Amino acid sequence: MEIDAAQRTWNVRDLSCVWHPFTQALKARSPIPILKGQGAYLYSESGDAYLDAISSWWVNLHGHAHPHIAKAIAAQAQELEHVLFAGFTHPQAIVLAERLISILPEGYSRVFYSDNGSTSVEVALKMALQASGNGKQLLSFQGAYHGDTFGAMAAAGKSHYNRPFWPYLFQVHSIPPPLPGKESESWEAFECALSSGHIAAFIFEPIIQGAGGMRMHCRETLAQMIKACQSQGIITIADEVMTGFGRTGPLFACQLLGVLPDLVCLSKGITGGFLPLGATIAKEFLFNAFLSPDPQKAFLHGHSYTANPLACAAANASLDLLLTPECTKARTMIESSHQQFRRAWGKHPKLNRCDCLGTILAIEYHNCRPLKERLSDFFLGRQILIRPLENVLYLLPPYCITALELKKIYSTIAATLEEWP
Repeated sequence: MEIDAAQRTWNVRDLSCVWHPFTQALKARSPIPILKGQGAYLYSESGDAYLDAISSWWVNLHGHAHPHIAKAIAAQAQELEHVLFAGFTHPQAIVLAERLISILPEGYSRVFYSDNGSTSVEVALKMALQASGNGKQLLSFQGAYHGDTFGAMAAAGKSHYNRPFWPYLFQVHSIPPPLPGKESESWEAFECALSSGHIAAFIFEPIIQGAGGMRMHCRETLAQMIKACQSQGIITIADEVMTGFGRTGPLFACQLLGVLPDLVCLSKGITGGFLPLGATIAKEFLFNAFLSPDPQKAFLHGHSYTANPLACAAANASLDLLLTPECTKARTMIESSHQQFRRAWGKHPKLNRCDCLGTILAIEYHNCRPLKERLSDFFLGRQILIRPLENVLYLLPPYCITALELKKIYSTIAATLEEWP
């Protein structure tokens, strides 16, 4: 007898028809159906409340189902849900572009919209390569991650994330990143790459590599690299998809470098976690490079949902919240709490490192065995949502999290250090 769909759990229904990302379905645990979100919590079908310690893949800034953003989307939906963005425009996109340019360091003038982080990078790569001319390479750091579209995959170089597609990726020049203690090695490789004369653009995640293991970079060396590229006409691209909108302390990680890259890629937190949206921010000289009587020299790139009004409305509402003194205070509290944890536990013998930058905390366990699944299960058993990167456990919480909620997460980390064999 066939069971009616309404009588089957969401979990069972999911397993019969859904294909999940970054998941080996043959051995993965059954997905947890989430029916509601509020603040820093996600509520499952069974009624469990999970503390979201990683902002649901780094996108949620202010808490789940925040009423201010939800209200802005609902109001916009009553006015205009979408209009093609080639030959047309609308107020939400214009206002958002003006606001993004105003909160970035002075020097940027154009916003090109797309759909997500990967496409914001794709846009930047195509801009840089077309403006630079044909026959030149990209320069990037080993261990980078810039997304899963083909250009973004290629820009990151070969990694376990893109192994099936290695034969199809265009060539890039990958060098070791300027990790603490390895700055000289990185700089020598950088100088060698530039001396080839074949570099068109340099793409990097400013100060911290995300999916590559939350690895911190030497700010001074990275700033020197950007300056050296710009002095030779090499276009510089900052992938701030993860680091943007206050994650590292200031609103943008590039503000910690003291030098402005030519292009900045934004997404994830841009809408507060409500809707997909990407933005590539450019300096005026790049915009001018595409001005020509020849239509073929325009930037011939676009997406059906470019600058979707609902997504732009969400982004404007998220900015309303981000720019309040209350949000600044909340981010400062998170940063201070992370630093206090590092002082207390950072030198534990089971850890290779313990780093914090703004609202990001990353610890790497000293263990030859992969701990990803064990860590995930341990935290889920205590109703905390994390997603380790192999043996790296990181926290990147929504800004609404409380000191008490952070203490619960820290206590769970401490339990892995003190109680695990």
